[in-house]
Amino acid sequence: MLTTLLMSALAMGLLFFWFSGRAAAETATVIGQRACAKAGVQWLDQSVHLLAIRLRRSPDGWLGLERHFGFEYSTGGEDRHAGRIVLHGRRLRALSGPMPPEHSLH
Repeated sequence: MLTTLLMSALAMGLLFFWFSGRAAAETATVIGQRACAKAGVQWLDQSVHLLAIRLRRSPDGWLGLERHFGFEYSTGGEDRHAGRIVLHGRRLRALSGPMPPEHSLH
């Protein structure tokens, strides 16, 4: 009986980890696509990939998972550049990658 309960709790924990990871990847995908569209560059491979995962505290003190996702983009179709998205839970913490073009004030 105890073994069944422990195995069920472990399975529930793994399912929660899996689904929260998928939700974070979907959030990172949307963020990356929007950043590329705003910068006027091409989003490559139509996906993000997990680079790292860490246990971190948020600025408000809550403990949670920080996930680092990578993606690639192209400025002209012949080059590839790497971008990075850092999420704490599903909240954006950092984005490095395509920058929107500078707007001149002339």
